[in-house]
Amino acid sequence: MSFAYSDMPDQTGRTAVVTGANTGIGREIARALARKGARVVLACRDADRANEAIEDINSGPERADLAYLHLDLANIASVRDAAEEAMGEQRIDILVNNAGVMIPPLSRGSTGAELQFAVNHLGHFAFTALLLDKLAQDGGARVVTQSSLAHKGAEIDFDNLDARRGYNRLNFYGQSKLANLLFAKELDRRLRAKDSPVVSIASHPGIAQTELTRHLGIFGNVFGAATGFFLNSPEKGALPALRAATDPAAEGGDYYGPYGFREMSGNASGPAIATKTAQDPLLAARLWAKSIEMTGVDPGLEPASGKANA
Repeated sequence: MSFAYSDMPDQTGRTAVVTGANTGIGREIARALARKGARVVLACRDADRANEAIEDINSGPERADLAYLHLDLANIASVRDAAEEAMGEQRIDILVNNAGVMIPPLSRGSTGAELQFAVNHLGHFAFTALLLDKLAQDGGARVVTQSSLAHKGAEIDFDNLDARRGYNRLNFYGQSKLANLLFAKELDRRLRAKDSPVVSIASHPGIAQTELTRHLGIFGNVFGAATGFFLNSPEKGALPALRAATDPAAEGGDYYGPYGFREMSGNASGPAIATKTAQDPLLAARLWAKSIEMTGVDPGLEPASGKANA
């Protein structure tokens, strides 16, 4: 069944935290939730850009309840500080792990991991783990994690997460997006095993106008304009995550993407296809253990079945 903006239920009285909400798809997720009455916390690294996004969203006809939270996902100390501040919210009903970087020049986060793996996966892993008690507080929240079509064909190279043995930008991006999907599904399995009221759902935006251009220079501007004409706008790309966050029929472990040709674009959201690798519980358990090792943050959730070594 497809899901459109008109299907979003009222969110009055709910609070959502959206990472990377200062631009692109994240901003559209924040805008849509605010328009439906939610309090939205924009968790971003850049205060100026976040405040500009808040001004933009507030320029609409609806009266929005918006706040900025400083969050640098590449830095685990910042993640801890942001989670501590977010715990001061009266409630958190939705956490959208949306922020990400794509194919940057080689650099690393505070964990020593290559930047895409550090930001896209490890930062969100730690941030979610540190908020689990808050997320369970008021009857159970939804954790929505953005993956990508790029997870298809990707593998986790546990022996080269720091890129010391070589760096291919696209391969490392695909690895981080596979990690996102493995994490989302493993998180839900472990939450179910604990009988937690929190659920974990994954989504992806298809191929959206903003996703491929940040580190491609002039070519990226041209390519972005072309994909914007034929494929998804940020507004359309936001819809699968919004469905995961708000659709009453959505369930833990679900995965949503654009309801269109090969999940690349569409005016509605539908079920997405995860590869067998992304659904491998042993691989997910190994990634979980490695993530604890690298971040120093343990969600405290036992595996649904079996264990894996890092």
